[in-house]
Amino acid sequence: MSKLITFTFNTKYTDQIQETFSFEQLGINEQLPSDEIKKQIDHLFKNWVCDHLNLSYSIVVEENE
Repeated sequence: MSKLITFTFNTKYTDQIQETFSFEQLGINEQLPSDEIKKQIDHLFKNWVCDHLNLSYSIVVEENE
């Protein structure tokens, strides 16, 4: 049986949004080391939140010369 993960977020602009997925639905291999699973879940969660809130963002890193 596949593990389940629930994504949830709240904002002052919308009621709580929550969805539950199996690792299989998210394409996560349960046999990966836990730190790799966490990285994948963090990435998927950020994409899920941005999709629901219709957000886009960028990160700019500049080097000082």
